Amino acid sequence: MKKPVLFALMLYTAYFTIAQPVEVRSDYNDVGNVDFVAYNNTKAPLFVSVILGDLQNTDYAGPMPIVKMLEPGFNTLFTLEKQIGSEGQVQFHYESKYYLSDPKGGFNYDFPYLIPLMPGRKVKSVLVKDINGFMGPKVPKSWTATGFKGQPGDKVFAARNGIIVEIAGEKRKAGKLLDYNGWDNAATILQPDGTLACYRNVAVNEKKWETGDKIYAGQLLGEIADGANELDFLIYHEIPGSKGLTFIAPQFVLSEGKTDLILSGTELTVAHPPEIRVLEMDKKEKRKFNKK
Repeated sequence: MKKPVLFALMLYTAYFTIAQPVEVRSDYNDVGNVDFVAYNNTKAPLFVSVILGDLQNTDYAGPMPIVKMLEPGFNTLFTLEKQIGSEGQVQFHYESKYYLSDPKGGFNYDFPYLIPLMPGRKVKSVLVKDINGFMGPKVPKSWTATGFKGQPGDKVFAARNGIIVEIAGEKRKAGKLLDYNGWDNAATILQPDGTLACYRNVAVNEKKWETGDKIYAGQLLGEIADGANELDFLIYHEIPGSKGLTFIAPQFVLSEGKTDLILSGTELTVAHPPEIRVLEMDKKEKRKFNKK
């Protein structure tokens, strides 16, 4: 009878050791300090928050909680150094939590977003009636989204630089470590300020893009999916201690030098000014962009 119990325990342990998106570890090194490291077991960046307590024979002078962005794979976090002259071992307690967006905040609410459709085209904004299924069976108490009328096959472009953290096709793949939302035909991009942008009703060109790829403002992401008549665009982030998500109403580029919120029923001509597209590029990226 012991073998089945032991085997079940091994399976249980293996599941919770391997199948977690983020694992934080603390290990004593050769000189008695404690090294904190984390493993991001997904293909896209995540964030981890660590709170320290009950420190003995060591201290930590930095801000609390300690928040770090985790690249896929192994990440070093920080080290608790043993106090000089202390006789005992470093003692501590910690709690950690991972986030899909940056929990530190500091978001740029006035960033000029590109309308994510074909430049030069006239489009009409539409009222997004609901976001049912975005958080599974739950519906956020407060949310905002911008919709654009379109047809299947209409090209969809990135509204801002970022890293593609999720691509959902006609059917969501089972067995993933985490989901960014519950929608099919959707793409989620982690933006430079730590917010998440979701494009709903988009069929991503999966021959060109995969999870973890960097995409630039104005680059072709995919097209409006079969059966859809609008493209929905949402920007959101998590707040530590909050049970839900906070949504951001973006400022869109309406023409050169002009940005504003978009109200439903507004007719617009899509503009993708080069000076906006390069806003968040480094020098090397700008040189490459300007050669095109």
